[in-house]
Amino acid sequence: MYGIETITMRLIKLYLLILLISFCCIENARAQGFLKAAGKQIVNEKGENVLLRGIGLGGWMLQEGYMLGLNGGGQQFVIRQRIEKLIGSEQAAEFYDVWLSNHTRKTDIDSLKAWGFNSVRLPMHYNLYTLPVEKEPRAGEQTWLEKGFAITDSLLSWCRINKMYLILDLHAAPGGQGNDLNIADRDPALPSLWESEANRQKTIALWKKLAARYANEPFIAAYDIINEPNWGFQDTANDKHGLKEQSNAPLRQLLVDMTAAIREVDKKHIVIIEGNGWGNNYNGILPVWDKNMVLSFHKYWNYNDQKSIEHIIRFRDENNVPVWLGETGENSNVWFTEAIRLFEKNNIGWSWWPLKKLGANNPLQIRSNHNYEALLAYWNGRRSNPPKESDVYSGLLELATYTKFETNIIHRDVIDAMMRQPFNATAIPFKPIKISNGTMLNAVDYDLGINGSAYYDKDTADYHIAIQQRMPGNRGRMYRNDGVDIRRDSALYESYYVSDTEEGEWLQYTIDVQKAGKYAIELTTAAANDSGRISIRNATGSLAENIPVPNTGDLKSWKAFIVATASLKKGKQALRLHVLKGGFNIKSIKFLNASK
Repeated sequence: MYGIETITMRLIKLYLLILLISFCCIENARAQGFLKAAGKQIVNEKGENVLLRGIGLGGWMLQEGYMLGLNGGGQQFVIRQRIEKLIGSEQAAEFYDVWLSNHTRKTDIDSLKAWGFNSVRLPMHYNLYTLPVEKEPRAGEQTWLEKGFAITDSLLSWCRINKMYLILDLHAAPGGQGNDLNIADRDPALPSLWESEANRQKTIALWKKLAARYANEPFIAAYDIINEPNWGFQDTANDKHGLKEQSNAPLRQLLVDMTAAIREVDKKHIVIIEGNGWGNNYNGILPVWDKNMVLSFHKYWNYNDQKSIEHIIRFRDENNVPVWLGETGENSNVWFTEAIRLFEKNNIGWSWWPLKKLGANNPLQIRSNHNYEALLAYWNGRRSNPPKESDVYSGLLELATYTKFETNIIHRDVIDAMMRQPFNATAIPFKPIKISNGTMLNAVDYDLGINGSAYYDKDTADYHIAIQQRMPGNRGRMYRNDGVDIRRDSALYESYYVSDTEEGEWLQYTIDVQKAGKYAIELTTAAANDSGRISIRNATGSLAENIPVPNTGDLKSWKAFIVATASLKKGKQALRLHVLKGGFNIKSIKFLNASK
């Protein structure tokens, strides 16, 4: 009897503990509070200003071709058709299932929280939530699919655990919302959102369904109700993307209708609207029609000066409404740091794009593989015959597996450029470099920090919208995302070097000398001529000045040579490698004990 009573009491205590934990979780959620628009600010339920620092989960529900390495991009449905042609519909479906399962998981959201982000934007593809109009069994009715809602529920639970806000973004609307086909997975052979009343009604119904489901969720920050509309209503032939549109009447009407449907079931959440022309053309759309509304704008490849955002600041002031930068990125670390300084100076929250893809200018990079590279070579026209079916299947499944956080390449330089460098101009080590006899450091592992602090490079970012010319920044687009040009050594897959050196550029390395003494400093370089000149300096002055860089015959034939023999004190110190005359490549720096 005593044993039974003890077990019963333990069960009661356990039950009470579970209730207490549940109550605390609910109270924590309530304490976070719903966000709302208050004049020109986004505030929490205490009335405190909230600056959203977020990132978009592009490529998860909706793949754009460029994210997968396809030249010229491509819509997801076209990519899927090409996959099905090579391996069949069943295996293609398996690839997409694995992709959706792996691409974004709790560990991704945990990491974003640890890095300093407080929100995420979910780009939703409508076809994970409802059938396309063309596939509805009965015209005018809506068939709901649980898959999209289940994915969203999981993401929301991970955000809730981390006390992060989630913005729902309808990225691909039924029929497609513009003539930029990739971003909405639009099939131009079918009626667009603007050419089909059935597509518009499905869009409205989807938002009502979502709002009803999440009406009482405080960790949902807002509904971004249509991403980047780009459609020329008045002049479709000459203004395909709506940049010159003056009226925007159909867009405004749909935004109003979607808002009304949301408000039937949800009075609490912010509604975010975007203008035409990829989010920035608000002609005819304003003034706002709802008391809890935020204006979004998108910003890419222009200068990060006050003039670049004056239009959205004017809209904010004239309408007494908050604004939010819903999408930006796809540039260099220098551009990222400049942009975030600009936004936060103006109390504008932001959401970067994207968290991960194939490519190095995002926090996470998806690794490729040999079989997938062969498939890309076929798709991109570098080989005439497709790989065999088993290789395509293997390459795609491996790629989908590599979308997992655990196998992603973490670009800490990108994270540092977004979260630290806008507010701190100091340089810090890229990785610990402890110097003793024989230590060799890679030239690409220079310090983390802003241009002029950790390194100096003349070509640092892409401002091609501003100057009508694409600037490369990192010409190799490899390893790091600063302006420093980095390329991969073809002989070794994970070996990189600094390339395209120019007069006046320099690199800084914070080293930790384990034992004071004299060290011979050896560089490994490659040059096609003998005109290159280099110097090495530290805080005490010059260690080597105007040293010729040997001609190795070409820019990939490497040779090691001693630049200087210098006395180095024990402990941490900064060395700077200065390019007096460029045109050579640098692979590594080695330290050899030269003390007697």
